[in-house]
Amino acid sequence: MPSAAGTALWVLFNFAFFYPIVMAFFWMIGGIYYALRRERGAMRPETPPPMRSTPFVSILVPCFNEADTVGETIAAATVQDYPDFEVIAIDDGSSDRTAEVLRQLTSEYPRLRVVHLDHNHGKANALRIGALAARSDYLVCVDADALLDPQATRWMVGHLIDGPRVGGVTGNPRVRNRTTLMGRMQVGEFSAIVGLIKRAQRVYGRLFTVSGVICAFRRSALNRVGYWADHMVTEDIDISWRLQLDGWDIRYEPNALCWTLMPETLRGLWKQRLRWARGGVEVLLAHGRSALSWRRRRMWGVLAEYTLSLVWAHTMLAIIVLWLLGKLVPLPPALYVDTILPRWHGLILAVVCLLQFATSLVIERRYERGLARQFYWVIWYPIAFWLIGMLTAVIAFPRAVLAARRRQRARWSSPDRGVR
Repeated sequence: MPSAAGTALWVLFNFAFFYPIVMAFFWMIGGIYYALRRERGAMRPETPPPMRSTPFVSILVPCFNEADTVGETIAAATVQDYPDFEVIAIDDGSSDRTAEVLRQLTSEYPRLRVVHLDHNHGKANALRIGALAARSDYLVCVDADALLDPQATRWMVGHLIDGPRVGGVTGNPRVRNRTTLMGRMQVGEFSAIVGLIKRAQRVYGRLFTVSGVICAFRRSALNRVGYWADHMVTEDIDISWRLQLDGWDIRYEPNALCWTLMPETLRGLWKQRLRWARGGVEVLLAHGRSALSWRRRRMWGVLAEYTLSLVWAHTMLAIIVLWLLGKLVPLPPALYVDTILPRWHGLILAVVCLLQFATSLVIERRYERGLARQFYWVIWYPIAFWLIGMLTAVIAFPRAVLAARRRQRARWSSPDRGVR
């Protein structure tokens, strides 16, 4: 009869093995169902469906030290295929030439207005100032290193007009920089992981988060929940939860494309993923209990999904720690882990991962050509990104707990924009 320690280790190994497989099939099934129901046709339509009305729209571009990229972003934002809109750039106390560049751009683009803030108070505060300065109830938010597709505003605002309970819409970010292995892996990640997860989440309930790089909101909905929280590291995850807990719907619009720059150095990727992980834990601590009520049961799916992902990360850490201890000190046979290198189960995980990428490739081909050329590089994705995801989740948990007690303002810094 196996000992309690042996049984516990058996449970650990099986959970670590089966969790990513079960979730991959869960996302694939949900993504396929969503695509068959809402994304019919092999090609993306050239124009969005007709809109009942085209109200005035405000496009918000928060900036901090974006002198090298903000010009391209403003240029793309001002050529939206939409009849009536304004562009508001919020310079959040930049220390480079961002303010000077924006002043020059105002003479070139009549639709552009600029709000200059004296100090860096964080992206959440910049977005809130931009929303208060906006002349429209319909807000499109885009990062200052991203290029909006000309049809993106139409696709997102259409949801806000058609659905009176729609408080937000998240778009479909695509990776611009693809000159390195890390950049190419993220191309696969955004199509095979991010896009597929959002589709599946829309099928079974609510979205975990909008994509902060491209999203749209109803300002009256934001006003009800108090706008973005400036003490949360990831303001996009927090506002997504607060809107949905208040009864608002958030939709995913894969036709609303946006081209963004991603980190292509290990240090830059680590900082980004650690911030994402900490932000997710902060939101779980802040809103997890509220999501348990029966009235908010549609949040249970994303709540369970994220909680299990944290359990999986700590499970993997426990297995690695046992393996290391076994190399240093004698352990009981029931607790001894002889190797953490992939064996037959590693092959199964790799096959399932590639199947997931292939599924997303079929779905995403209508939005971007040439994705198949990136398929080879995603073979390395589980090794690199699962390890980073596991480590950042483990490290982020105590940091998020301490941050929740301090409630300090979350200021931003210039991220890694990759090799261009």
